[in-house]
Amino acid sequence: MAGHSKWAQIKRQKAKNDVAKGALFARLSREIIVATRLGGADPAGNFRLRLAIEQARAASLPNENIQRAIDKGAGNLGGEQLEEVRYEGYGPAGVAVLIEALTDNRNRTVADLRTVFSRHGGNLGETGCVGWMFEQKGVVILDGRIDEEVLLETALEGGASSYDIDPEGQGAEVLTEPARLEHLSNTLVRTGFTVGQVSVRWIPDNVVILEDVDVARMVLALLEKLEDLDDVQRVASNYEVEDDMLELVLA
Repeated sequence: MAGHSKWAQIKRQKAKNDVAKGALFARLSREIIVATRLGGADPAGNFRLRLAIEQARAASLPNENIQRAIDKGAGNLGGEQLEEVRYEGYGPAGVAVLIEALTDNRNRTVADLRTVFSRHGGNLGETGCVGWMFEQKGVVILDGRIDEEVLLETALEGGASSYDIDPEGQGAEVLTEPARLEHLSNTLVRTGFTVGQVSVRWIPDNVVILEDVDVARMVLALLEKLEDLDDVQRVASNYEVEDDMLELVLA
């Protein structure tokens, strides 16, 4: 989402994470397990694991939970065998929805997704139906007052492809290619910026502008219910809400 609407969504997601600690902890633990399994148990040589641990600590996940997840991923403890799966579908008004999941039972995950889509005016589609509308990007969220001149210089040095500053000047979103994410994050920190979040996300190439409040609420409800599913790690969509109706949508 662009402009005020995007920043409202970023703040809404942070607030939601603060409330739903239990579900967030489970999601973070699963990410650590998979990151360890794919890249090894040493964070120094596994950027995805290092990133997952940083996110877990930022959310106050206890150290023993972090270590237990690493041990599971390394095969030192028993537990479910998780696999990464991507699902795609459509929401109300043709909004594209892309879901990243970690699951030990695809049949259960698909059934849960179909139920949520059908109850909220959407439908789960075939693989590839909307994926072409998105591009995977490394994303760094900056907190605090932003000096755009300094950000521009640092973003170029760090290999950023674009950036967007909060309209109120408090924070920024900086995009890059996933392979450059670690370098960009380190460059921003070294320059003195406060990095609030580092992640890899699916960013839409084009957006669907929602002009009806009720439709926008339906879309938001669908996305929130998808995010609440146990197997779902992240949800991306291509909707945008006009700034003048944003407060009505989020009310």
